[in-house]
Amino acid sequence: MEWASVTSAAIAAAILVVHLLRRRSVTGTSKVWLLMGLGVFPILTAGTANIAGFEATQSRKFCGSCHVMIPHAEDSGDPKSLSLAATHARNEYFGEKNCYTCHKDYGMYGYVLTKLGGMRHVYLYVTEYRTMPLEESKHAIRILKPLPNANCMHCHTTNAPDWLRVPDHASSLASVRDGKLSCASAGCHGFAHPMTKLGKELASDGRISR
Repeated sequence: MEWASVTSAAIAAAILVVHLLRRRSVTGTSKVWLLMGLGVFPILTAGTANIAGFEATQSRKFCGSCHVMIPHAEDSGDPKSLSLAATHARNEYFGEKNCYTCHKDYGMYGYVLTKLGGMRHVYLYVTEYRTMPLEESKHAIRILKPLPNANCMHCHTTNAPDWLRVPDHASSLASVRDGKLSCASAGCHGFAHPMTKLGKELASDGRISR
């Protein structure tokens, strides 16, 4: 898709440059070429670029491109880490897209809601976190709201016999399903990222609640 986007943009530019340099009179043939240079190829460029961009924003590399997210991305990609995020990253169904797969919103408008949330992250990074030291960010930046169990239950349905055979699962089934007990909590499977455990009370200006 990236190559298709670049190629179609180059073709559109070439058509327009040739038309301007040759200064041809407007004929039926030139109208067709202008339609291609001003309409068909630019639309093709926009479409393929959007798809390529969407794919790029799902990668762990993209999620870790903001310096405050580097520790999370590095731990997630560490083959020796035993954190929940790293464990899922080693699963072929998550792999390099494990950040997006676990944190995205599901449902009919999931993609739109996820991208809107991403724009909020961009805004906060530009206005507050861009100059924040990395060590401070580990303490100060918190997830907006607890990760919903529904995200986990897209894979771990809580209905499988093997899952229900675990005593802790069976005893807490109702609390897990209604979200009162988080799967990614200290009492269950532990926090997804090690940084979650660090000094939650360090910042006093409200940033930790974001």
